[in-house]
Amino acid sequence: MRLLLVEDDDHVAAALSAVLARHGFTVTHARSGAEALQALLPDAGAPFGVVLLDLGLPDQDGFEVCGRIRKLTTTPVIMVTARADVRSRIHGLNLGADDYVVKPYDTGELLARIHAVFRRTVPGEKAETAPAAGPAADALRLGPVLVELPTRRVTVDGVTVSLTRKEFDLLALLAQRPGVVFRREQIISEVWRTSWEGTGRTLEVHIASLRSKLRMPALIETVRGVGYRLVEPAA
Repeated sequence: MRLLLVEDDDHVAAALSAVLARHGFTVTHARSGAEALQALLPDAGAPFGVVLLDLGLPDQDGFEVCGRIRKLTTTPVIMVTARADVRSRIHGLNLGADDYVVKPYDTGELLARIHAVFRRTVPGEKAETAPAAGPAADALRLGPVLVELPTRRVTVDGVTVSLTRKEFDLLALLAQRPGVVFRREQIISEVWRTSWEGTGRTLEVHIASLRSKLRMPALIETVRGVGYRLVEPAA
């Protein structure tokens, strides 16, 4: 897999590149946001499988770079940063990041997350605007929320809500069986295609992001000690 590492610290980049190379990755190192965006242009060469994006870049804020990357490509983006607060995590996911890893991290954790976001992803495919047509044949209606499975489009009261791939997969899973409690392990297995325990924190962040984007905090209920379920809104 070709991987774009966006990191301004040459020592950190060299050490991480060596580890990734030992695990079969071909790493391209970008030292700034501008270099990263240039490397992701359609005519820059073969597409990347994953982008590892540090937020502390010398020329641009990493969040801004993430937003620009998402306008160029649907290549998975994993933010790698020392910013551990939940607000930063949610902001990154809202901008289109697929995952968020906090420094210092375990190398095994990072490798697991890279493989998890890469699964079932077509790297380098240019993002397309969701169609503005009416509801698809395979659609799930939950009060004001409409989840169109074939087009991966979600609307609330007719207004399109922009979700990341994993956010949509998570919502679609819960929406297919309203009221049913999904265990955390089951959600992680079906959405992230992994049984790795460290993904649990990522699940919590994605749930918080969904509640925020849909502006319906009560739609997804936390069943303490078990998992989550979708509460169908009253008519």
